[in-house]
Amino acid sequence: MKLLAARYALSFIEDGFTVGVGSGSTAMIFLRLLAEKIKRGELSNITLVPTSTEVEYNATRLGVEKNILQPWQVDKIDVAVDGADEVTPSRDLLKGCGGALTGEKIVDYAADKLIIIVDETKLVDKLGSRHPVPVEVLPRAWRLVSRTLESRFGGEARLRVLEHGKRGPLVTDNGCFLVDWYRSLSEDPEVVEREVKSIVGVVEVGIFPRSHVYKVIVAHSDGTVTEI
Repeated sequence: MKLLAARYALSFIEDGFTVGVGSGSTAMIFLRLLAEKIKRGELSNITLVPTSTEVEYNATRLGVEKNILQPWQVDKIDVAVDGADEVTPSRDLLKGCGGALTGEKIVDYAADKLIIIVDETKLVDKLGSRHPVPVEVLPRAWRLVSRTLESRFGGEARLRVLEHGKRGPLVTDNGCFLVDWYRSLSEDPEVVEREVKSIVGVVEVGIFPRSHVYKVIVAHSDGTVTEI
């Protein structure tokens, strides 16, 4: 299903485009397919804008590192293609369970069109139904932010700690920590996004409201692809 969604998204890429490339497993499939078309000469003059070090590493591994430019090096992003952890029927998104939410939001929000590619298992009625809401925080503020989330909005907030490999708190590309906030969101996601970001010490939150989303591409187990 991830491959189906990634292939479908390729139809939105044209010669000369500057393309924001999202993080995560489905977006990495899209990057691989896009790299193949670039190397075969089927697409020319493509610039890739990464949302994370994961994207930069995989672009190098796929042989298209010369196409990479950082967000501060481009004046325009034609389209961004990214995945999501949860998607509602209204196209509100939850992203960042992989830890790249701030880099994703920088690129995705700057794009003229944000296209989200997911499989049907990512569809939910409310954000926070299956995953915690990731909140990127300054390291010295993680406990204060957690307490504020719980007291102001309810739910439970936990510092994301790794148990395998590097032990201790997960450290993002930005040198920050992640607080996972366990709460289903019944309110307007755009309002919650704004209010959470107003907490001192919060860098970013993994809520991506529908107003920034051009299209969601959903691949289904029966081999069909639909758009939201």
